[in-house]
Amino acid sequence: MARPTPLSGFPEWLPDGRVVEQHVLDTLRRTFELHGFAGIETRAVEPLDQLLRKGETSKEVYVLRRLQEEQAGDVAPPRGDTGAADKQLGLHFDLTVPFARYVLENAGRLAFPFKRYQIQKVWRGERPQDGRFREFVQADIDVVGAGELPYHYEVELPLVMAEALGALRDVGVPEVRILVNNRKVAEGFYRGLGLDDVEGVLRQVDKLDKIGPDAVAELLQAEQGATPEQAKACLELAAISGTDTAVVDRVRALAASYDAVTELLETGLGELAALVEAAARRAPGVVVADLKIARGLDYYTGSVYETVLVGHEQLGSICSGGRYDTLASDGKNTYPGVGLSIGVSRLVSRLLSAGLVAATRGVPTAVLVAVTDEAHRDRSDAVAAALRARGIPADVAPTAAKFGKQIKVADRRGIPFVWFPAQPGEDGATPEALAGEVKDIRSGEQAEADAATWEPPAADRFPRVVPVAAD
Repeated sequence: MARPTPLSGFPEWLPDGRVVEQHVLDTLRRTFELHGFAGIETRAVEPLDQLLRKGETSKEVYVLRRLQEEQAGDVAPPRGDTGAADKQLGLHFDLTVPFARYVLENAGRLAFPFKRYQIQKVWRGERPQDGRFREFVQADIDVVGAGELPYHYEVELPLVMAEALGALRDVGVPEVRILVNNRKVAEGFYRGLGLDDVEGVLRQVDKLDKIGPDAVAELLQAEQGATPEQAKACLELAAISGTDTAVVDRVRALAASYDAVTELLETGLGELAALVEAAARRAPGVVVADLKIARGLDYYTGSVYETVLVGHEQLGSICSGGRYDTLASDGKNTYPGVGLSIGVSRLVSRLLSAGLVAATRGVPTAVLVAVTDEAHRDRSDAVAAALRARGIPADVAPTAAKFGKQIKVADRRGIPFVWFPAQPGEDGATPEALAGEVKDIRSGEQAEADAATWEPPAADRFPRVVPVAAD
């Protein structure tokens, strides 16, 4: 078989990298559950019309189809299953759209407000680049209400994410800044200026970091019909940021100078002020009001969030989301929600590529049990079984080579301890005995031990993720 050609945009971590990813996932899951979020998982595919009904995503969705299309005479679908037969399916590009569908299908069996977390892979047909993949892991949290959802959840969720990411600081994850805005502020300001294509303006403002203010101003005039003065006002709003409620005063003054004060703007400013004030008390310096944050998807209706790693801002947002009021609706009932999503693969890729963190070893094994000769492999198996029964990860050497070679096997795998079983006839050992000697191959220390009682140091029982010291 020829050497396979790698596919870009589909990350596959080496074992050490997988240990790092798993630590990140475990930390996020633990924090989410501490705050009362229940875990769910949705299917990987959705009807294509559902995936395309919100946001500019048509170029990113992967379509799913059979290699051979169904022909007349094929086996009919199970009774009641008409979706696959007459709908084109696509792989989900995020977890919010499938979650909205999940809420609608299960509304009668859910208790509202419903708090959920979801950790799954998603797929997007993007051009692969640093931190951007075509297949990647996301970790989402959302709160959905029935008919209404109190504003305080728009304050709570970014602080939960800040806590989750903050819990990773001890292993070398950089500080985070959560940048927040409110769609009501932006929409109220734009409408006050006389710009009615609010979604179009938001999409252009969302490009500021990529193409710069001059290019955005040109797009606003060419595609949204803005005058030079209106485009200038949009850029001035986007330039406002801060960590306290002085931001609100600056926006209000800017709107007054353009005679663009509206009731919707004032509502949004009140909500933004509440978020900034609460964040300043509970997580000082973490949440920053940034009026250029727009979010490209059009289902957001209130607070919007983006999160950057301090010192790695060029990577872009690793966590984003916002308030949505109409994404989950069946025509009679509406289930408003607010949520955030962490791009786990983007975060892990930066941690690994920048050498910020490392795994103490790439395998779970703490002890490699040596084999004296194949005739007595069962004794090595018995020792390993006794260690595993007590929660100590153990493996048995693949061959009965010289002990020096078996130690090298452990060293190559990063296994810290090698166990040498006592053989029948050694110091009265019986075939059932679990005694032997264990060697720490890092220090060279070796001592007698019994597999029924021996314990490795707590730091060595399982792989750990540790920060990498800067040079």
